[in-house]
Amino acid sequence: MPRTFAYARVSKTEQEPENQIKEIKAAGFAIEPHRIITETISGSMHISRRKGFARLLDKMEKGDMLVVTKLDRLGRDAIDVSITVAKLEKMGIRVHCLALGGVDLTSSAGKMTMGVINAVAQFERDLLIERTQSGLARAKSKGKTLGRPKILSELQTKQAIQQLQEGKSIAAIARNFNTSRQTIMRIRDAINH
Repeated sequence: MPRTFAYARVSKTEQEPENQIKEIKAAGFAIEPHRIITETISGSMHISRRKGFARLLDKMEKGDMLVVTKLDRLGRDAIDVSITVAKLEKMGIRVHCLALGGVDLTSSAGKMTMGVINAVAQFERDLLIERTQSGLARAKSKGKTLGRPKILSELQTKQAIQQLQEGKSIAAIARNFNTSRQTIMRIRDAINH
């Protein structure tokens, strides 16, 4: 016989998941207390690293239904939510989201909804990439140096090369310039190529 579970997540300890449980009950779901999983963990934490959600997956079986108030309870972004819903669907578990009008995300209408959400997420990622590239191009055109700042000046780099050619050890050169051995090894590798 199919069972119904609820998952409620809050991000901070001063928040209470009880509001989500009340919302689920107000929507007409009578869920036994041992089938309600709550946890306090940041939404930025990948769902696979959430102990409460892992417990939930251990309890659920094919034919069961999971109720959440909002999609963001299931993942940190649209892709994470989509992967989670697909995983649950593969297990034979239906996902009911109250914020989407109670649509079952594993149904045809739910899959269409997830498709739209994923398309919007991809669009936002593409815009972010475009803005980043535009900003980098603008900075470069103004003569700004991009990337990490150089650890050693040009003069120090030439001195380090000279010391490498004289046979000094990498550790000694690093100490001399008060830098890491890795910095000196990068200089050595650059002159050897």
